[in-house]
Amino acid sequence: MIYKRSSQLFKAAEKVIPGGVNSPVRAFKAVGGTPIFVQEAKGAYLYDEDGNKLIDYINSWGPMVLGHAYPPVVTAVINKAKKGTSFGMPTHIETEIAALAVAMVPNIDKIRFVNSGTEACMSAVRLARGFTKKDKIIKFAGCYHGHSDSFLIQAGSGASTFGTPNSPGVTSGTAKDTLLARYNDLENVKRIVEANLNEIACVIIEPVAGNMGCIPPKKGFLEGLRILCDTHNILLVFDEVMTGFRLAKGGVQELLGINADIVCFGKVIGGGLPVGAFAAREEIMNYLAPLGPVYQAGTLSGNPLAMAAGLAMLKALNEDAGVFQRLADKTAYLHKGLSKVLENKKITHTINRVGSMISVHFTEEAVVDFESSAKGNNETFKAFFHGMLNNGIYIAPSAFETWFITDALSYADLDETIAACDKVFA
Repeated sequence: MIYKRSSQLFKAAEKVIPGGVNSPVRAFKAVGGTPIFVQEAKGAYLYDEDGNKLIDYINSWGPMVLGHAYPPVVTAVINKAKKGTSFGMPTHIETEIAALAVAMVPNIDKIRFVNSGTEACMSAVRLARGFTKKDKIIKFAGCYHGHSDSFLIQAGSGASTFGTPNSPGVTSGTAKDTLLARYNDLENVKRIVEANLNEIACVIIEPVAGNMGCIPPKKGFLEGLRILCDTHNILLVFDEVMTGFRLAKGGVQELLGINADIVCFGKVIGGGLPVGAFAAREEIMNYLAPLGPVYQAGTLSGNPLAMAAGLAMLKALNEDAGVFQRLADKTAYLHKGLSKVLENKKITHTINRVGSMISVHFTEEAVVDFESSAKGNNETFKAFFHGMLNNGIYIAPSAFETWFITDALSYADLDETIAACDKVFA
C-alpha cells in the first residue's frame, strides 16, 4: 500500500505537535515507519488519507464495540450538539445514563462521570485514600491506568522496595507511595501487604490486562486479592476502562463473579467520545464532594455530547442479549484461524484471549505478566505488524497492546485477516 499523503501529513505534524502525535503510541516508534493518518471510519473499516481501506482491530482502543460511526450514537451526538455542546450545569441526561450504568453493573450504587480513563483512575485512588485514611497503593507491572503521576512507576528490587519514577516529572515523593507488584502473583502481593501493614489504601488492577497484550487473570488470583483486601481493610479497585461494557454488561465483575470496591470506566461508556467514570457502593461514593471531604471536579464532566453518545451505546448493549456472545464467538474464530496459520508456518507464538480481547505474542512461554510478555520477539512482531498493514489489516502498533474485536466485523473480514497472516509468513 502507498502512504504518501500520511507521510506528508506526519512531517507537517512534527513541526507543531511534539513527535507529530498527541499520544505517543501513535508515532510507530515501537514498529518503525510512518503513522497512518485516518480520514474516516465506518463499521469495521478505516479509510486513510491515501485512500486505503483497512480492517480495524484497534477500534479507538476499545470503545467501538458496535463499529465505527454506529448510527444511533452519531444521531444522538448530532441532535444533542444542536442544543449546545457544554453548559457546566446539571442536565437530565447525566442522571439517565448514570441510572442505566448502575443497573447494568453489579455492586455499585453511584457513579461519577469525568473526562478520561486517566482521570477516572486518578480520582478513584484519591477517593480510596480519603476513605481509608491511608496513603500507599499497590499497582501491577504492565498495568496502565493512565498518565497520572502515581501510576508512572517502575519496580525497585525486592517486595517491599518503594517504586521509582519511570518518567521525568514524577517526583520521588509521589513514587514512594506506589508499590509495584507482579500480575498473577498473589504471594508477591501478600509479601508487599505484610511489609506495609495498615499503610495501603487500595490495590488497583486491570482485572483482565490489556496494556501488556491481553492477559487473563489466573484462576484464584482475583479471588485471592479480594480476600487479601478484605482482611487488611484495603479497597480493591478494578480499572475496567478497557473491559467495562465490553466483556459483559457488567464487565469483569459480572464475567468472573468478583466484586470490586471501586470500578473505573472509560472508552465504551462514552460511545467513542472523551469520557470516563468511577463508581462504588454508596458508603464510598458519599465521601466525594459536595457530600464528603474528597474533592473532585471538572467543567466538562458529564458534558451533554459524551453523555448522549454513551447513553446510546449503553442502551444498545443493554438491549442486545446476544452481542457479547457474538463478540466472543468472532474472537474465538479469529484465534483458531491465526493459531492454525502460525502453527503451520512453525512460527513461535502464544495467543491470549478473553471475550472480545485478543493478542498475539511471539514467544513460546505462557504470557501471564509483564515479564513474560516482554520476552516476545519484537523483530517478528514488527514484521508481522507491517505485513498485516500492507495486506489491509490494522492492528495496534505495539506488541504490548491488545486487539479489540467489534461486532461490525463479518466472518469474511476475519477470513481476510487470517489469510493476510498466511501471506505475511509465506
